[in-house]
Amino acid sequence: MSRKKKNKKLFFYNCTLTEERFKTTKEAPNPDELVSIKAYYEMNPEMDDRPENIKAEIEKLEESKAALNASE
Repeated sequence: MSRKKKNKKLFFYNCTLTEERFKTTKEAPNPDELVSIKAYYEMNPEMDDRPENIKAEIEKLEESKAALNASE
């Protein structure tokens, strides 16, 4: 017998600051107040507790995206 696949309902939201789109499996009680992780750390740099190697990796990604946009 085959197993029944469980269907999870997905909810899509946009960040109020960066307009970045993300999805969750739970409905947000206040979707107008949702911000992405990137926007949260930009608003609260003192709360940024990520390791230095992660910060450097994110910086490299942003630089490469900026270089691609500049060349277009």
